[in-house]
Amino acid sequence: MKAWLQRVGARLLVFLHDMLMIPAAWGLAYWMRFNLAYVPPEFIDEAINTLPLVVMVLGSVYWAFGLYRGVWRFASLNDLTQILRAVLVGTTLLLFLLFALNRMAFIPRSLPVLFVIFQLLLLAGPRLLYRRLKDRRLDFSGGDRVLIVGAGRSGEMLARDLLRDRHCGYVPVAFVDDKPRRQGGLMHGIPIRGTTADIPRLVDRCGIDLILLAVPSASAPQMRRLVELCESAGRPFRTVPQTRELMAGRVAVNQLRPVSIEDLLGRDQVTLDWEGIQRGLEGRVVLVSGAGGSIGSELCRQLRRCRPRKLILVDHAEFNLYRIETELAECADPPSLSRHLADVTNAGAIGGLFERLRPDVVFHAAAYKHVPMLEDQGLAALHNNVIGTLVVASAADAWGCERFVLISTDKAVNPSNVMGASKRFAELVCQNVQTRSRCRFMTVRFGNVLGSAGSVVPRFQRQIERGGPVTVTHPDIERFFMTIPEACQLIMQAAVIGEGGETFVLDMGQPVKIRYLAEQMIRLSGREPGREVQIEYTGLRPGEKLFEELFYQTEDLVDTPHPRIQVARRTETLTPDGLASALRDLRLALEAQDERGAMSVLQGIVPDWRTSPSAIERA
Repeated sequence: MKAWLQRVGARLLVFLHDMLMIPAAWGLAYWMRFNLAYVPPEFIDEAINTLPLVVMVLGSVYWAFGLYRGVWRFASLNDLTQILRAVLVGTTLLLFLLFALNRMAFIPRSLPVLFVIFQLLLLAGPRLLYRRLKDRRLDFSGGDRVLIVGAGRSGEMLARDLLRDRHCGYVPVAFVDDKPRRQGGLMHGIPIRGTTADIPRLVDRCGIDLILLAVPSASAPQMRRLVELCESAGRPFRTVPQTRELMAGRVAVNQLRPVSIEDLLGRDQVTLDWEGIQRGLEGRVVLVSGAGGSIGSELCRQLRRCRPRKLILVDHAEFNLYRIETELAECADPPSLSRHLADVTNAGAIGGLFERLRPDVVFHAAAYKHVPMLEDQGLAALHNNVIGTLVVASAADAWGCERFVLISTDKAVNPSNVMGASKRFAELVCQNVQTRSRCRFMTVRFGNVLGSAGSVVPRFQRQIERGGPVTVTHPDIERFFMTIPEACQLIMQAAVIGEGGETFVLDMGQPVKIRYLAEQMIRLSGREPGREVQIEYTGLRPGEKLFEELFYQTEDLVDTPHPRIQVARRTETLTPDGLASALRDLRLALEAQDERGAMSVLQGIVPDWRTSPSAIERA
């Protein structure tokens, strides 16, 4: 009730202000018409006699145009436009009424124009002055002096928010922007003093304490350049959220955060055919194996947007499954969920699950993926990655699934480790099932994802927190990287454009040296690599390559409707009988715990696998 009374009181005050401005504008228009000198009595009498009509007409039009729904504190260009419309419509209506009453006697022809001008000045002026006084701090002491990089829309909003909140502790004193037309200008009274190349110079010249990066649409190379300039200036820096986060409504411009490694290594925002993805997945029963893992859990979050009829979560890790189920169940628009603690290698459990729930679309993300560990755990790798894929793929075929998507890896191309070879074997399994199935089987192949469980980024973070050293295996080792959300979105896109039998290769951009990744993460922590935190090179681990590849040289890359996705087509094929025989031999070797026999089967089915010394010794 109190809030309602305050709101009504504020609107009443604004209304009374405007009612006083109408006679003031009416009188000033007459006075100006006579050059601010003597006004003949007959004109004064006419002005007084028509004043009640003027106030009634203009006041009614102002109210009808909603001039009292706006808040003076946030008066904007839209408010000024609305005032202009109300003034023009109200004055026009008034002139028609005055003409009908007395043919506009004793109303000079210049009076309507002057009346419009004074209305605009007296209505808009106080609103803008009030906002100006509120936005500008009268006391700049006690706050960090801020340089804002980017004088676009985000920079303007950020500066406005900082000026508005006198208790935030930040005082914007300058902008920099690379657009020539903005140089030398003012925004909210703050000068644009140069380009981004001037950041180091302006930091000293203006006494800057903090640099704020207001360029949410900056590409990774642009962000890397800005970070280097900020580091050379020797001042802390923060950034506004990225464009995709702002558009999704998850954050606001004034929610500043440290620059992340994703900002430096990410790529341009992925543009998806969300309409097509939703058509392909909406109303379907979707199963995700490995739903609690890094890829699987993000895939579930993205799938929720497509409104599936039911989302089936399968994982053998109890806590991971609990965590993603709880997260999805507690979101604003929870999907219909079904969660199952199951091992994908258990044919009975998986077959029974498919029989009961009849999924339409399957995303098979369950896999062992840690390269050095799997080098001496070959039996476990083959059991989970190959037999697990066979079990789930066979169930999808037997129970009439529409689509099956295998999540693969760049390590499956010319593999040098057991993990990559096992994933290549899994790709061949899906291709084999496709030849005799009505289900559309497809494979999606991509490289490392930033921040996934067991990946290099969390390990570097832990090492930096301990003060180092940060361990890199080789100075020249490099990998492809993409963010987990981007990978999952492209997986979904591939799932709906696939016709069956394809191996989709995601555009991973340019590879990144792991040394560079380590150096940037150290710098982002506020320390200097090689001086405050050391980098040590430990030598390549078992099964590790210097460079990864996304496709075989014998594969032809064919474009798809999506520019970030291509199809890898290979000319040579493996006969169904040959694969079936290899699978039988693999099962026998696994049952007998015969690692040498299992590795022999793997070598035969993936002849380009270059076994590591450890794998040979184990076999």
